[in-house]
Amino acid sequence: MPFKLTWLPTVLKDTGLKVAETDGWINRGRREMGTVKGVICHHTVGPRRGNMPSLGTLIRGTYDRSGRLKLKGPLSQLGLGRDGTYYIIAAGLANHAGVGKWENLTGGNSQFIGIEAENVGTAAEPWPAVQLDAYHRGVAAILSHIGADPIMCCGHKEWALPPGRKPDPHTIDMGEFRSKVAAIMDNPKPALRLIPDKDPEGRPTQRRGSVLNRKFLVKLIQKGVGFTGGQVDGIFGPLTEAAVRRFQRDHGLVPDGIVGPKTWDKLDSI
Repeated sequence: MPFKLTWLPTVLKDTGLKVAETDGWINRGRREMGTVKGVICHHTVGPRRGNMPSLGTLIRGTYDRSGRLKLKGPLSQLGLGRDGTYYIIAAGLANHAGVGKWENLTGGNSQFIGIEAENVGTAAEPWPAVQLDAYHRGVAAILSHIGADPIMCCGHKEWALPPGRKPDPHTIDMGEFRSKVAAIMDNPKPALRLIPDKDPEGRPTQRRGSVLNRKFLVKLIQKGVGFTGGQVDGIFGPLTEAAVRRFQRDHGLVPDGIVGPKTWDKLDSI
């Protein structure tokens, strides 16, 4: 049975953010949430390479070296990739907060949505501007939807007790973060310009899960991004999306995993 946070992708998309829904997210959660009062911001302490390499961990949970479960997933409702894409992980309660307190509230997991932003968690990885901007705008969109003030966004480092137990999100001044969120809530940025449905050659924009997918076009894309043999199956699944993102990143395009006019043009050129 679906949990109640099914509004998350719509709210994020409506503000112009890139969104990727993980399989089964609507029914994923430890149990149903209580009344959502705010957002807790985290960083993943994940690998340096990749857009959202911690996604599997956020879905399944953490394990020790012997393979025993340490903390059962989901570990957040949302993951935020380095390119500013929001990954929808769970519509129910997630294990992300632990013991803490904010604005006299103590129900971290039941009252706060958790956002895990991909980052190694040290000064070795500055926050990409596109990711930080998406962090501000995503939090602003959620708080506006639930009718909460910017103060209802806190960092895990502000929430956790005893003080100093958690450092995330690293190097982010949460007072400044909330000021940016407040500014967006007061004067929302316009939605990003939508990608055209077709390129000048008439080829429809292709993306994962789209009803506009055409097998012969997807095969062209798969060959263009380096797939060979049995990989060229005409199915725009997660592997194809990941390969498109790599191709876009390597060629100076926005790595959104969507093959629109600019990506079609770059594929033609090579």
